[in-house]
Amino acid sequence: MVDLTLLAVFIPTFFIVSVTPGMCMTLAMTLGMTIGVKRTLWMMLGEVIGVAIVAVAAVLGVAALMLKFPSVFTVLKLVGAGYLAWIAIQMWRSKGKMAISDNPQQTVIHSNAGLFNQGLVTALANPKGWAFQISLLPPFINPDLELPIQLTVLVLIIMCSEFVCMMLYATGGKTISRVLTRSQNVQRLNKVSGTLMMMVAIWLALGN
Repeated sequence: MVDLTLLAVFIPTFFIVSVTPGMCMTLAMTLGMTIGVKRTLWMMLGEVIGVAIVAVAAVLGVAALMLKFPSVFTVLKLVGAGYLAWIAIQMWRSKGKMAISDNPQQTVIHSNAGLFNQGLVTALANPKGWAFQISLLPPFINPDLELPIQLTVLVLIIMCSEFVCMMLYATGGKTISRVLTRSQNVQRLNKVSGTLMMMVAIWLALGN
């Protein structure tokens, strides 16, 4: 079984995390503009599998530490919140790797295997993804319930959330590219994303 109360909070929280511009979402937008949504699905498949691997590895590692050192959980929460807050500030200033650029790099990969590998490697090598999974997932694990079932449900939600958000970025790639031709609009979008990121950071730092 799963904790439905925690689940009701987790779904919108992780959707905010997923929809926030980052390496994977920028890649989906760029490929959507260059090769089309249908071909970009191969990259999305690799990305959601990579995100699932990161989520499982992060939760199992943190859960093992929590059993022996409960105080580590509090430290991880504060470190994670601080990291998210730092990203939020960077995005507000339209700086850093997480902020959207007004000149997104055009990356064209021709083979389906290449697209899949690009998504997989991007997810596994994404520091934002590791930070989010380590800091966000443990608070949604109920120690009184079975871990495998909870983890399976949360990972499936994460994969669905990532896929939906990448589809939004890919299908809206051409429209977004026209909107982003003005740097002022880029800055506004970064400020909105930074604000959402800061909200998640505050919730993480103050949550039990």
